Amino acid sequence: MKKSILLSVFALILFTLSGRAQMADGTIFGKVVDENGLAMPGATITLNEVPGKGTISDADGAFVLMDVPHGEQTMKISYIGYKSFERKINVDEMTMLQENYELEPGVILGDEVLVLGDRLKGQAKAINQQRANNNITNVVAADQIGRFPDANVGDALKRVPGITMQGDQGEARNIVIRGLAPQLNSVTVNGNRLPSAEGDNRNIQMDLIPSDMIQMIEVNKALLPEMDGDAIGGSVNLVTRSASEGFRASGTLAGSYNEVGDAPGFNSSLVLSNRFMNNKLGAVLSGSFRQDKIGSHNVEAEWENEVENADFDEDLPEEGDNIEDVEVDPYLAVNEIRDYDVDRTRRSLSLNLDYKINDNHTLYAKSMYNWRDDWENRYRLTTEIDGAEFGNGVNAAPTEWIAVGDRETKGGLDSDRIKNRRLEDQRVQSYSLSGAHYFGNVEAKWAGSYSKASEERPSERYIIYASDEDMTVNMTQSMADTRKPQLVINEQNLLETTNFVFDKIEEENQLTEEENYTAQLDLKIPLSIVAGQSGNIKFGGKFNNKTKNRNNSFVEYSWIDDSGVEYLNQIPTDDRTNPDFLAGANYQSGEFASASYLGNLDLTNTNLFDGEDLPEEYQTANYIADEVVTAGYIQWSQNLNDQLRFIVGARAENTSSDYIGYQYVEDNGAITSLENNKSYFNFLPAVHLRYAVSENLVVRGAWTNSLARPNYYDLVPYRYVVEEDEEISQGNPDLDPTTSMNFDLNAEYYFESVGLLSAGVFYKSIDNFIYFHQSTEDYNGDDFDVLTPENSGKGNIAGFEIAAQRQLDFLPGIWKGLGIYANYTFNASDVEGIANEDGDEREGLDLPGTADHLVNASLSFETKKLVVRASLNFSSDYIDEVGDDAFYDRYYDKQLFVDVNASYAFTKNLRLFAEANNLTNQPLRYYQGVESRTMQMEYYGPKYNLGLKFDLFNN
Repeated sequence: MKKSILLSVFALILFTLSGRAQMADGTIFGKVVDENGLAMPGATITLNEVPGKGTISDADGAFVLMDVPHGEQTMKISYIGYKSFERKINVDEMTMLQENYELEPGVILGDEVLVLGDRLKGQAKAINQQRANNNITNVVAADQIGRFPDANVGDALKRVPGITMQGDQGEARNIVIRGLAPQLNSVTVNGNRLPSAEGDNRNIQMDLIPSDMIQMIEVNKALLPEMDGDAIGGSVNLVTRSASEGFRASGTLAGSYNEVGDAPGFNSSLVLSNRFMNNKLGAVLSGSFRQDKIGSHNVEAEWENEVENADFDEDLPEEGDNIEDVEVDPYLAVNEIRDYDVDRTRRSLSLNLDYKINDNHTLYAKSMYNWRDDWENRYRLTTEIDGAEFGNGVNAAPTEWIAVGDRETKGGLDSDRIKNRRLEDQRVQSYSLSGAHYFGNVEAKWAGSYSKASEERPSERYIIYASDEDMTVNMTQSMADTRKPQLVINEQNLLETTNFVFDKIEEENQLTEEENYTAQLDLKIPLSIVAGQSGNIKFGGKFNNKTKNRNNSFVEYSWIDDSGVEYLNQIPTDDRTNPDFLAGANYQSGEFASASYLGNLDLTNTNLFDGEDLPEEYQTANYIADEVVTAGYIQWSQNLNDQLRFIVGARAENTSSDYIGYQYVEDNGAITSLENNKSYFNFLPAVHLRYAVSENLVVRGAWTNSLARPNYYDLVPYRYVVEEDEEISQGNPDLDPTTSMNFDLNAEYYFESVGLLSAGVFYKSIDNFIYFHQSTEDYNGDDFDVLTPENSGKGNIAGFEIAAQRQLDFLPGIWKGLGIYANYTFNASDVEGIANEDGDEREGLDLPGTADHLVNASLSFETKKLVVRASLNFSSDYIDEVGDDAFYDRYYDKQLFVDVNASYAFTKNLRLFAEANNLTNQPLRYYQGVESRTMQMEYYGPKYNLGLKFDLFNN
């Protein structure tokens, strides 16, 4: 029924289209630029003689004003932070006018004219775009290069209200919007969703894309029907650079230093832009290269409340004190000390072209290539409880705890490319060709794109030496500080290299690739039911074909003759003893097989090594996926008067997927290919209201519907059977997408001196949330524990956001240079339908991934030459993964980051900048069940940047 309604509406619009094309009056084309020839998005263009007739400039500063009555008209262009512009234009029937309009910076405050500094000009572009948007958004303008350099797009997003970032090696990687986890959000480039280099999920690595590539970042918190519907928390759209109106050359040259890496890094970027062929062809070329020496100091732990009875006799009945697994008070079961060395190199290249055939027809070609290499060595000391003795019976506390340990080195093949290290090669590339065309008053836009993401980890190696003798643990001392977990070994001499014997060598290869092909067509025609007011109908369709595959392999090697290498002290070692270990000086891991020794081993030499392929390590991880999303939408935008506008419409998306996975039965090694296909349809209606109480006070409301498709790997029909442990883990190709009905209300007040106050409330009703459920299944007559991703019942999230940014220009003298930027988001959530291992529904759970409190704050000071800013970013803790019961729930702990930035302009074209990031040495921390039980604490140390930025214009 819904499909029929949508098709009928499309037919009606197509019938109307032919008539509307004949009824047009004049059309005014234009582009709004600043004094440097840079685009000004979000400019408001109106006609004094027809107040209800107006439009907004797009991300490239371009605008089209249709259905302009003939005769003399006065066109007005308004922009916060800039002087208004007016011009008389004589419009004849079917006249097409094209011109660039340059605005002059300056704001009249009483009797004084305030001219914006460079930093505020960039902020003005973001605020104007945000004010002009029909839906609820936040905007970051990045085209004013050199004001506050961020290493990547993720770092820039941390300043946006309601956003926090999950990090990797101390850099912002995965985006959390309004407390909702990364898998519930989307990232697009120029409106097209980016592919993911991750093998398990759809997350986009935000630290892969440098901010210099991006002209604007839009965070859409309430989706329009014309946008892809797969974003529950929000959709981040990265708008790439467009050509300036004259020659522009800008760039960065900087050095960096990280406390853990303890070596200098290097950062450079260059942007070249100009127009050619009598301004018909515009081109912007961007490139960047960044090399950092980083690392981390990491401690991990696992907690249990059952322990294996070391005195258990399997030949006797399991009764009395002869019990295999004994319930005990929670204890530290596994403790790891991890030391990482990472060399991270990023290269990015982008070329964007636009060609104006004539005023009515423009073509665009855009490309972006991002490539990151991580060379990593990891040294890991593991101590693990292997059992306990119960000298006073199993009803009393253990009398002795028994532990084993191992020392593991992670590295890679010794080659020019891999360099004895684990190489992670990630690439994301995107290419598109599009066009904008005007036929009378009909606007037609089309686009085709290809994008690809890949992650390759070739010849990744591990060498492990295990303890030769059992150790005993002082559990009382080990449990003294559960926030700083450490198993205390009584026999410290057993942790020396002479007690560690060769266990195994492993080599694995991993390759994940995703390709996206997208085609879309959008049509917009003027249609107003209110005389003298603007209105239009917009509709279109989109086709997206995604293919994804993961192909891993894993081989375990052992020495044919291990004499001379049996003990760790017989081979070359790296001593990782470090009194400055950031997690604490008590965490000393000692010596490990050296990375160069591991990399130089000739594992292909069958005279030295026996190799065994281990499909249990990779077979069920491999898969092939094909997903096709076909979408259509229609939306009607109508001004009811000079203040009130509505948009009503709907989007329909049909998803069809085919997956190939594998079943592996560990006991007999049987491998079976499994295939599954599934289709589902989503109808996503939406209503948006925008009410301009005054020129600077805007209220928006929205009712929208959105979805989040399941993670790729959750949909794979894999099945891993371990008969010895009576366990099965499997995917679920019948998963439904998570859906959400969303309500938003937001008010924003804009200051002429570039600033805003905003407050908003939101509510989301979420259905079919996905979690991992443990159940019991009969397998060959035995009850096996089965772990499967499942759709739960319903979840709810409600919250509010408040934000303020303002230059304190009302203060006297030099204090006018003070500025504030602050925002706070509160979330309250719950979820129903998640069951524990016994099948009983869990109660009192928050929606996984939802942080209750998010805070961003910044205090800045600016003069004509100097800018200084101190920033704070806070996120409260939240449940990250639901366990079998509350004891095993995993939580992402609260985080507080403090950064300081400064820049000094020697001239208007050259400035020196300095940054100090993560001054709080904030660790990445997870805890298990309760806050005091640390699962992971990883420290990265502060990071410092110092360099020069230049920006040259010839407009």
